[in-house]
Amino acid sequence: MEEMINLEDTQRAWPICHPTDVAAARRWGLRLSQSLGFNETMSGRVSLVITEAATNILKHATEGQLFLTRVRNGESNGIEILALDNGPGIQNLAYSLNDGVTTTSTPGSGLGALRRLSDSFDAYSAAGKGSAFYMCLWAAEAGYSRNGFEIGTVCVPMIHEEVCGDGWAVASDGGFATFLLADGLGHGMHAAHASRTARELLISRAGLQPQALMEVAHSELRGTRGAAIAVAQTQPNSEQLDFAGIGNISACVVNAISRKQLVSHNGIVGHNMRKVQQFTVPFPPGSLYIAHSDGISTRWDINAYPGLYLCHPALIAGIIFRDFVRGRDDASILVARHRL
Repeated sequence: MEEMINLEDTQRAWPICHPTDVAAARRWGLRLSQSLGFNETMSGRVSLVITEAATNILKHATEGQLFLTRVRNGESNGIEILALDNGPGIQNLAYSLNDGVTTTSTPGSGLGALRRLSDSFDAYSAAGKGSAFYMCLWAAEAGYSRNGFEIGTVCVPMIHEEVCGDGWAVASDGGFATFLLADGLGHGMHAAHASRTARELLISRAGLQPQALMEVAHSELRGTRGAAIAVAQTQPNSEQLDFAGIGNISACVVNAISRKQLVSHNGIVGHNMRKVQQFTVPFPPGSLYIAHSDGISTRWDINAYPGLYLCHPALIAGIIFRDFVRGRDDASILVARHRL
């Protein structure tokens, strides 16, 4: 049975610069939670977490961004909330996360409320490097198991565009987990159609290995603008990652001591894919697979953020996006951790 982690364009980015932005994000989050089957109590928790996270941005950094993402596994629906800012950072994060610690009166009584009200929580902050908070809430008490992997993503359109030409999907079939990131040629609706076609193909053919999937995608995308695509596949009990890429998506495997860049061949899937090749690289437990479109610079170094490597992949994705987004194209990043 295929397991779908995400397919649809369900991430919404909110700039947080004014109290009205907090209210707008809260209203949208409330509508989203209700549409996903959250009961009144759980929807209230979602609203409170959004309010606390966004208000914290205004208090400590003046401005920042809030990302609300619908996630799904089978019949289970959840909402991920990612809050990013470029403020001064929190000097003593561990103390600030104690319940009730707050510098001003807020509905949730401080940052501790974010951890208390969330099913999953993580945070990163360092002096001069801003702050980032990750929260996930599920409609059902059972929550969500990622079968050996943790996933984090950011996927947003370029300024003035309403849809993102980039897209990602993660699916599993027969014990394999497959990660796909696609960057439709150009941007806007036509680029989004190309990346969506690639993602839908992953769901229908999740059992294919990366090279075979890329070859099928080349045929399926012929009627679209085409796309740059990167596909990686592994198993929870495996210490290897299979990878195939075409076009200008940057992909690498990162561990505690090294960063190995993965090779993508030139071309556009659906148009001029002359050569596709599958590579196998070590992927021991604890490793990160990181892939991003060219809307994000490749000049990031995770070692410049002490302790970030151990954080939830959503925080890693968010901080790389925050500090290295180019701002002149669609931008997407997918981070997957092989859990210990």
